[in-house]
Amino acid sequence: MRFNIDGKELQQQLSAVNKVINSKNALTILDNFLFELDGADLTITGSDQENTVKVKLEVMDSDGSGKIAIPAKTLLEITKEVNNQPVSFSLNEHTGEIDLQFLNGKFRFMGINADEFPRGDNFEEDAQSFSVPASVVIKGIENTVFAVSNENIRPIMTGIYWDIHEEDIVFVASDTHKLVRYVTREVAPRFTRGFIMPSKPANILKGILGKDDMVNIKIGDKGAKFTFGNFSLTCRFIKGNYPNYNRVIPTDNPYTLTVERQSLLNAMRRVAIFASKASNLVKMELQPGMLRLAAQDLDYGTSAEENVICDYQGNEMTIGFNSAFTVEILNNMSGDTILIKLSDPARPGIFEPLEQEPNTELTTIQMPMQVIE
Repeated sequence: MRFNIDGKELQQQLSAVNKVINSKNALTILDNFLFELDGADLTITGSDQENTVKVKLEVMDSDGSGKIAIPAKTLLEITKEVNNQPVSFSLNEHTGEIDLQFLNGKFRFMGINADEFPRGDNFEEDAQSFSVPASVVIKGIENTVFAVSNENIRPIMTGIYWDIHEEDIVFVASDTHKLVRYVTREVAPRFTRGFIMPSKPANILKGILGKDDMVNIKIGDKGAKFTFGNFSLTCRFIKGNYPNYNRVIPTDNPYTLTVERQSLLNAMRRVAIFASKASNLVKMELQPGMLRLAAQDLDYGTSAEENVICDYQGNEMTIGFNSAFTVEILNNMSGDTILIKLSDPARPGIFEPLEQEPNTELTTIQMPMQVIE
């Protein structure tokens, strides 16, 4: 088989597909891209067994059809060097030898039999489908993926839970120290379903989606397929039942702290420098109209305090939070002003934008830490 293609376009699409390929694979065939030519259509596939990314490109001067697996690292290095040049690709089907020619030279290397490459696009006939703007998916992932757990002790907590309802979609993530619930009513799927999407395909999807794309989502019993533009991403779900997240979110936190998000974020970062490295504990000392952040590291005899301008309505209170988690929450929250709802030092605090975006609702909770006076 033979075809011509723009080198820059090829390099860009290979970089996108390469996001799914692991640096180390149990199956050596997964170290490769799968190239499949059918007339003027070239499909490039990458996989790690659990997740698969495909992109379809239109090529020029194509001749023949077929498929071949090509070492991903080698091909990426080659295309980076001929980035802005047209490339002519030809395969000897009998020997597996590949010639890649550019303006002033050529590369010759060996491909690999493609028959062992996994195929993972099979979906049940009763799979449910719906379409959603890419911006909805991007915002859902961006607002939650930072809160997934990195510990495999509880696998269900290492992904984003999609709780799909007739009139909305709820994205949820938690590492048990913090929990994020993002509700979007910008789409109405017209059915009820739930699945846990691992963080790896979620990050890949967020990275390759175009903001103006329309995404078709097909949901089966074991996985989902996302199709948009000339790409598709298939992922397997994490098995298990996600905990009842609504039960964790307090419904009666009467004390409110209204504060400028960037001011609190900057102050938290400064005070946290002197927090204990073991706990990252920063105390929030609250009085009407006043917030003081305080931290100390007894091992090194250091401490820090900083006052932050705010509006606090409630009883005097001292509550402790892990500063690293608080910084994550504030970093991933939009809006200039945030609202923190509290009840007592032993119960979770609720973090929300003061003004929610239209048709959405973002709620983040953080578990407090014990403060020893």
